[in-house]
Amino acid sequence: MIDMIEKEEAMISEEEAAQYDRQIRLWGLEAQKRLRASRVLLAGLGGLGAEVAKNLILAGVKGLTLLDHEQVSEESCRAQFLVPVSAQGQNRAQASLERAQNLNPMVEVHADPTHVQDKPDDFFLQFDAVVLTRCSRDLMLRLDQLCSQHNIKVFCGDVYGYYGYMFTNLGPQYHFVEEKPKVVKPSGESTDGPESKKAKVDPTETTMVKKMVSFCSLKQALELDWTSDKATAALKKTPADYFLLQVLLKFRTDRGRDPDPRSFDEDSQALRQIRDDVMEKLCVSPSLLNDLFSSFCFSELSPVCAVVGGVLGQEVVKALYQRDAPHRNFFFFDARKGNGVVDYFGPN
Repeated sequence: MIDMIEKEEAMISEEEAAQYDRQIRLWGLEAQKRLRASRVLLAGLGGLGAEVAKNLILAGVKGLTLLDHEQVSEESCRAQFLVPVSAQGQNRAQASLERAQNLNPMVEVHADPTHVQDKPDDFFLQFDAVVLTRCSRDLMLRLDQLCSQHNIKVFCGDVYGYYGYMFTNLGPQYHFVEEKPKVVKPSGESTDGPESKKAKVDPTETTMVKKMVSFCSLKQALELDWTSDKATAALKKTPADYFLLQVLLKFRTDRGRDPDPRSFDEDSQALRQIRDDVMEKLCVSPSLLNDLFSSFCFSELSPVCAVVGGVLGQEVVKALYQRDAPHRNFFFFDARKGNGVVDYFGPN
């Protein structure tokens, strides 16, 4: 299988080898070459976007395009460390450019101040991976379908107060390699009994194992049928975060924004009403998502952005160098509980 990032032969200079020495020791020179040949689009430069940008730039991708049409606000300065306080009123992508570039001069960082939804389809086809934050549900569904058709890796993520999520679509047949302890087969000459004839794991040696995993579209992941007996039985093990995401995306669709602390009471009530409507449409009980959730969905909290951005950035890096098992296909983080959950939603 020829991946699109192999179309461009990436050379690692001596300076880059020194810069990425620790990473090369960790995941190998070939993996670093794959990163060095990869171009990534990051839409949305809020607190989460800044964390993802930092992680991708430090990892050493070839190019990163920062796409954001919004202006720097007082609130965004609190969660977004790439924009200086003096940049209020400026375009957020352009205001993030200098600090982002300074993280690693070897990476080509570009700022695009236009709106992601105004971009033509051809714009997205120049990238090896597309990361979507702060986008509407409809836009994510459209771009997920478009990119999947052209073998472009898709990632979606957001942070809402104490909650955060990440979704990954690496295509119907994503190939990767995983390092495993080497299994040593016994020689046929052993006479020490049955145990000596069993294969054993040698902890001092490893081998690379080729694997393949299938991903579904975002549309399939969000539009599950919860009326079947199998789905009903699975509800007991389904994290409430999945339904919370549905509610928050519906709020963004209806209001054209996320819950705002300045209208806390009104938005909290709206969230609970949307919860009831969404759960009824999905044919599941609203009690699966208790009323307390509506108090913890406001603003981007920096610690939550750091956790979700760390996971999201690492998943993009893993997908680009095609080593290690990816998260399939959702990661949910709840800062109130202090834990994250990886779960798959979609056709089996």
